[in-house]
Formats: sequence, C-alpha cells, structure tokens
Amino acid sequence: MAGAGGGNNDLQWCFSQVKGAIDDDVAEADIISTVEFNHSGELLATGDKGGRVVIFQQETENKSQPQSRGEYNVYSTFQSHEPEFDYLKSLEIEEKINKIRWLPQKNAAQFLLSTNDKTIKLWKISERDKRPEGYNLKEEDGRYRDSTTITTLRVPVFRPMDLMVEASPRRVFANAHTYHINSISVNSDNETYLSADDLRVNLWHLEITDRSFNIVDIKPANMEELTEVITAAEFHPDQCNTFVYSSSKGTIRLCDMRASALCDKHSKLFEEPEDPSNRSFFSEIISSISDVKFSHSGRYMMTRDYLSVKIWDLNMENRPVETYQVHEYLRSKLCSLYENDCIFDKFECCWNGNDSVVMTGSYNNFFRMLDRGQRRDVTLEASRENSKPRQVLKPRRVCAGGKRKKDEISVDSLDFNKKILHTAWHPQENIIAVATTNNLYIFQEKVN
Repeated sequence: MAGAGGGNNDLQWCFSQVKGAIDDDVAEADIISTVEFNHSGELLATGDKGGRVVIFQQETENKSQPQSRGEYNVYSTFQSHEPEFDYLKSLEIEEKINKIRWLPQKNAAQFLLSTNDKTIKLWKISERDKRPEGYNLKEEDGRYRDSTTITTLRVPVFRPMDLMVEASPRRVFANAHTYHINSISVNSDNETYLSADDLRVNLWHLEITDRSFNIVDIKPANMEELTEVITAAEFHPDQCNTFVYSSSKGTIRLCDMRASALCDKHSKLFEEPEDPSNRSFFSEIISSISDVKFSHSGRYMMTRDYLSVKIWDLNMENRPVETYQVHEYLRSKLCSLYENDCIFDKFECCWNGNDSVVMTGSYNNFFRMLDRGQRRDVTLEASRENSKPRQVLKPRRVCAGGKRKKDEISVDSLDFNKKILHTAWHPQENIIAVATTNNLYIFQEKVN
C-alpha cells in the first residue's frame, strides 16, 4: 500500500491504540457517529450519539521512545448538543453529532463546527496555563475588598497554573433546516460553509448566525412527486465557487455559485449508466451515494455507494475512472440485508495524504484499503484480538462460496452488527482512525 508519503509499496499497518469501553453491553449514547482529523493531524475529534465531542491530541515524538509517535491522548471532552423537542411538529430532535469539520488554524485557538439534525455550532477550543493574581479590588478567592482598607496600588501578575483546555460555543446556527442535516463543509475562502439536508443546501457566513442563503432546493411542489434526496455535499478544496452534492439515485451534481444565486441548474452531472444485467429490486437502494469526498488535489472526487467506491475525474462526467468493489460477496445477501435494514447503512470514505490510497469500512469490523497506483487492495480488521502494541495487522479474506481456505472467513459467518461506517486518515502521516460502534482504533505504519 502506498502511504501518505507515497512510494513504499509494502506498507504494513500495526495496532497503536484503542479508545472506549471494552464491555459487550454498549450504551446507545456511546456509539461513535463521526471521526475527523484537523488540518495538521495533531488533533482528532470524534462525535457520538450522546451529543458529546471528544478531542484527542497527538503526543510529540519522544527521543527515548520513538514508538510513541502517533499516540493520541484525550485533550478535551465537551457536550456539544443536548436533546431537544420541536413543539410545533411534536418531534424529538436527537443530540447525535452527525458531522464535525475543523476550520484551518489562524491563531493559538482551534475552531470546529459540529452539527446534529437541526443545529450547527461553532466551537472554540483554547488553552489556559496562566492565571492573573494580585488584584487591587478583589481577594484571591474572588471576594471584593473593602475599598477603605486599600492603601497601596498593586500591579497584577500572571502565574503559571495547570493546563486547562476550554471549549466554548462561539456561534449557533439554527432554524434553517426543515429536514435532517447530513453534511457540513467549510469553504476554501475560510469565511463561509455549506450545510445540506435531504432537500436543500444552505450557504452560511461563519460570522452571521441569523441568515443563510439557500443555494440548492430540490423540493417538488407536490411531495408525492419526490424521487430523490440529497445524501452528501462538499466544497471543492481550492475553488471557493464550486461544490458538489450527491443523491439517492447515484448521481453527483457539480454546481458553480458564480452562475446564479440558486444553483438549481448544475454545471456538471456525474452519472454512470446502469448495467442491465445487474438490475434487481435492490438496484436503486444500493446505488444511493452515502459519501462524496474531493481529493486533496481537487482533480478527482470519490463516491461511496453500498457495494463500491468510485473515483471520478472532474473532467469526465459519463463514467468513473476507477471502480473498486468493497464487498461484492454481499450481492447475493441483499435480501437478508434489506430485511435487517443493513442495506441502508451509510458508509463513509477517505483519501490518504497524497490521494494514492483510499479507505472505507465494511461489516465484521473489516475496513478496506484501495491502492490506486498498484491497483491492489487489502482487507484489514479492527478487533480486540489484534490489539497488542505494535502488532501487525494480517490481511483478511472472505470466502463467498465453494471450498473455504484456511485463512478465509465464510460470508455466512460475518457479523453485520459490527460495522465500520466512519474512518479518517491523518493528512500528513500514515496514521488512521477507525470507529467500530463505541471504540476508536488507531493504527499506524509499522516502523522498522
């Protein structure tokens, strides 16, 4: 596998850390719902169904313990969203964090956007390691002094204290979405961002909370004529006027905000003609796109549907330039996956630092690495059994039918309750974060 730095074809992954409780009895609130590295990779944020955000910080390299490179420890934990109730519609609004997006760092503080189904919040994460002492009008415990007893003037000084990490909400962007928010994406101008729900995409300014611009609206006048919904949306990494949104029909539309205020006419439509031989009752469900991500270079975009990952060149709309099967062996199991609702699972995908490898999750706590240059792929597993420090991950193989080889696992023995929906790749190093239900696994490149 080529890595973030590229070049090395025989990259091996080894276990680094696992975060979260070991219990088999998983609390619903502890299920991880999003994972995101910041732009330097120093911080890693996770959001869960309980509305909490946990931020991990990468340890600086220790000369005496070079193997500690890549270790992440808890930096800050805060409650981002609370459960709410919409009295007008008699609907409960879950606190579950749907997405986290970091803003590029401009000063000592870090900023991130987090969203649940309805409300987006901008959080400031800052450090304090000094406190002021020697006030004139106040005692050290905060009580005010009797002004008649003050005979000398003191100059307050800063004294060192234990490091405190504070998370404070700076902006709350609410009341703009009728449907559930599925995506947020920060623009390359670092001033605006978009938020998408099932039928609309809104454009916000990071400083303005009471106004957003509706830039896409696919809601029909008669809801009975509704044929598709928006599943994901993202800004281009360099061109601040360009964004894409994907649909449940397997199409991706690229829009240019310079063309008109309401981007109801797309600039490009990316769609692959359907193979008639593969047509089935489930065709439309499995062609629904669950995630779309631009490459760091901005030349390509990757989409994930139920069974495959596709890489599209922005200059070619009629078909993807690369298609990778993620778990083709499940095609024969679609009926049972429909009955247990797994067919509606929304798998995400991510690029490595130089766009040479892509990663996405599967069932049985398997995740897939797809090497674009070598046209090779490997299946790895995140499990407690493989969680000895520095243990190299062995490739896993699934037997779809016929005689099973010694190292293979039968498709019938896959556990569909164990699934990896959320993964993230460090932007500069070969370090990956993989979320399995309530645990966060961190793997890194094996260092000889």
